[in-house]
Amino acid sequence: MSSRRQFIETVAKSAIATLIASPLKSGKAATPPILKPARLKPGSIVGIVSPASATFLREELDIVIDVVRGLGMVPKLAPHILDRYGYLGGKDKDRAADINQFFADPKVTAILPMRGGWGCSRILPYLDYQLIRKNPKIIVGFSDITALILGINAKTNLVTFHGPNGLTSWRTKQTDSFRRVLESAETMTFQNLKDDGDESRLMQLKYRQQTITPGRAQGKLIGGNLSVLSGIVGSPYMPDLNGAILFLEEINENIYRIDRLMTHLKIAGVFNKLAGFIFGQCKGCSPDADYGSLTLEEVVWDHIQPLGIPSWYGAMIGHIEPIVTLPIGLDVEIDATAGTIRMLEPAVV
Repeated sequence: MSSRRQFIETVAKSAIATLIASPLKSGKAATPPILKPARLKPGSIVGIVSPASATFLREELDIVIDVVRGLGMVPKLAPHILDRYGYLGGKDKDRAADINQFFADPKVTAILPMRGGWGCSRILPYLDYQLIRKNPKIIVGFSDITALILGINAKTNLVTFHGPNGLTSWRTKQTDSFRRVLESAETMTFQNLKDDGDESRLMQLKYRQQTITPGRAQGKLIGGNLSVLSGIVGSPYMPDLNGAILFLEEINENIYRIDRLMTHLKIAGVFNKLAGFIFGQCKGCSPDADYGSLTLEEVVWDHIQPLGIPSWYGAMIGHIEPIVTLPIGLDVEIDATAGTIRMLEPAVV
């Protein structure tokens, strides 16, 4: 009996020692370390892809080629760049294959989509995330490209970039933001831009930030187009939003649809996880003609003010010019009174 008791005690002590040495597994995979892509340099090769809507005019591709050359980089065209499958830029697996190919190509430094539109969510299951993680590089875009930059960040922890697509204007301020973040590796502070010229006074009247709840907060920056982001909530392609700073923008939506999308984020538990919130621009989002429509401000305040987190409205982020280049998945600090987003470290190496 004594030896049996000693055996049981020995087994129990061994089990306890094993638990102490090896923490219990939660069933959730550990978050991989943050990955930063290499910076752009003069002569860097930029892969041009069409991951969303189709390009119908060869002239538009020529414009993007000239843009890349104008930046001092070398354009490289994806094999399926001018494919068309209905409104999409080719079949899903082909569009994904172009992105996989450019991540695998050691000569390519950055990947630039032609345009947004629709289609990036469809290719997320076909991307090779192990390949992407082993070959981190710059990928940038906005609008429907939201799904692509969020999906890659969620699956690899690679810092991606909410910024220009190939067919945006590339005016001076937009190009300056792009270069400072991706080429000079600056830790920038973003806020609504102001110009001194008479021709810009109307713009200064238009883009004004309003504080919803004052204060400062730090967290990784996540965000993009509201419709696209809402569409991937609950999927493995949505980054972890615990303690994050979320920014949203939209275009040409009725107010009740904005309300519907934000309500979806609310009841999905997204807003309760956040450390801070920013609402950008909603171009073409006016109240309905019907009597009794809520305003956009009322909808945003209804959803965000009760959270009590630092938040503001009216950031120059969205389908507007210039399009600033914001790092997705990088830690930032926001000031909801000043309306600023401050990078805490460079986004590229």
